[in-house]
Amino acid sequence: MMLLRRAALVILALVLLGGAAAIVAARSPAAIAYLVERQIRARLSQPLDKTELFDAKALRVILCGTSSPLPDPNRAKSCTLVIAGGRVFVVDTGPDSWKVLALMGIPGERVAGIFLTHFHSDHFGDLGEFRFQTWAAGRKHPLPVFGGPGVERITAGINEAYALDDGYRAAHHGRDITPIEAAPLLARPFHVGMSTARDEAEVILDSDGLKITAFDVNHPPIKPAVGYRFDYRGRSVVISGDTTKWRNVVTNAKGADVLVHEAQSQRMRQIIADVALQQGNPVIAKIFSDIENYHASPVDAAEVANQAGVRLLVLTHFSPPLPTSWLNPLYFEGMSAHRPDAAWVAGFDGLRIDLPVGSSEIIQSKMPMGIFR
Repeated sequence: MMLLRRAALVILALVLLGGAAAIVAARSPAAIAYLVERQIRARLSQPLDKTELFDAKALRVILCGTSSPLPDPNRAKSCTLVIAGGRVFVVDTGPDSWKVLALMGIPGERVAGIFLTHFHSDHFGDLGEFRFQTWAAGRKHPLPVFGGPGVERITAGINEAYALDDGYRAAHHGRDITPIEAAPLLARPFHVGMSTARDEAEVILDSDGLKITAFDVNHPPIKPAVGYRFDYRGRSVVISGDTTKWRNVVTNAKGADVLVHEAQSQRMRQIIADVALQQGNPVIAKIFSDIENYHASPVDAAEVANQAGVRLLVLTHFSPPLPTSWLNPLYFEGMSAHRPDAAWVAGFDGLRIDLPVGSSEIIQSKMPMGIFR
């Protein structure tokens, strides 16, 4: 009787508490299996794919990677999602960014295209994982990858690296489930990003009410280097890519609802460079001295947003890492003098911004992550 009573109490705790708290309370394989099954059933009965996230009533932005190449325990490397009319567009695929998408429950088969800002590894290091995971999720056609000259080389290399894996998957699951002809990446090159003046722009996609424009940015000596503007039914978001404070970002962000702009703390960068030199590490000292001249500070980004008349500035690509909020006063020093607090936000993995069509609203929220949510 005592055992039955204890089992009943465990089940009641699972029902009432749910999530990780119930697992801790249960400490029983049977109870944990019950909880896992319940959570999976709930997720499969109400898939994210069927929610308002993919309707045509808003332009939506979700950050899926907000760190720089340096390790950050809480952030994947560069990645931003733009969702319009049920289609998911991914700007950059930095390492660990697919994991963030998967934890958010973004259906891989919804990914309609990938847009690379440039060819630093922290911006395309997870491209192979996107290739495989979207295919395994049900993608039936090659995945377009847009980028400046050189994108053909990137996609060809990853396609070759994954060719054996393609064959294994198709042989195991069957070609009706994993059609091998759908596995590859498909390079979609454009010419913007190589201009010496760095003031060009080109519409690279215009369909179903969505216009995507690529524009030159300043990230020397890296070429091509571009940002992107997404316009959808009167709402707009601009993604700077890696750049300094730059006039062409201002030009192409004019009147945008949201500007997602990189941010590097120059004081923190200099501290690292100085300490590395004092400690006899000339390699780190040199690297952290060099990166000053091709990244923008938070204040630089604020000035760009102000000049462009952007309504909300979202900072990302934090360099050095920003692993804890107690660094914020140093990292974002000077921001309050340049832009109202309500007009900018420090981005984080999972930040969601909705821009409803026919409205001027900008709605910020946080994507839930993981199976127990």
